[in-house]
Amino acid sequence: MSESDTPGAPRRSRRSGLLGFLRDLIVILLVAFLVSFLLKTFLVRSFYIPSVSMEQTLKVNDRILVNQLVPQLVPVQRGDVVVFKDPGGWLLPRSAEPPQGFEKVLQAVGLAADTSHEYVVKRVIGIGGDRVQCCDAEGRVTVNGIPLDEPYIVIPPGEERASKIDFDVTVPEDSVWVMGDNRYQSKDSRYNQEQPGKGFVPESEIVGRAFVLNWPLNRFTWLGTPEGTFTGVEEARQ
Repeated sequence: MSESDTPGAPRRSRRSGLLGFLRDLIVILLVAFLVSFLLKTFLVRSFYIPSVSMEQTLKVNDRILVNQLVPQLVPVQRGDVVVFKDPGGWLLPRSAEPPQGFEKVLQAVGLAADTSHEYVVKRVIGIGGDRVQCCDAEGRVTVNGIPLDEPYIVIPPGEERASKIDFDVTVPEDSVWVMGDNRYQSKDSRYNQEQPGKGFVPESEIVGRAFVLNWPLNRFTWLGTPEGTFTGVEEARQ
């Protein structure tokens, strides 16, 4: 009698096939978690947007992916949307429930957006050595004397200036000056000049540059540096 004719052989074969499938599935899941963990640790991290300060570019509950090679390996540029740790005093204390159970695991390996309240998302306007001022006669921000054309900003009806308050600062080396796109509803560098860091964000506090808005899917878009906004700014500094 052949093995296939042995009573119970089909059952053993099916059981063996099921066990093999489960084994392969577990290996695949472990590899996926490991790859995701390594990506979060060294390359890419996901964050969620909790406020209106970056509208219309980023809206509340949007999810973004952040390139963690900026600025550690790739220099930060004017116009970059960056995520950074609160330099001190920027964020109001908030009592938030820490992630629990499976959500905590997913955040740890990078499969869920970071919803902690210790990070800030803003746009870089000036880098080390830049002189940033507002406003010129036409209500524009200038960097190194060059007025900026900022199509991404939101200004309330009846207002014409790119900033409600005037300022004139020179950015220290290895730091950046940041502002929200929703200029009249953003507690950014302008409003933190009384803090120990005087409104500047050390590059060492930058987690990375946002490069894609990945959720919701109907708003999926690449987040690049605004074309033409900072033309001539670098040359004007020299």
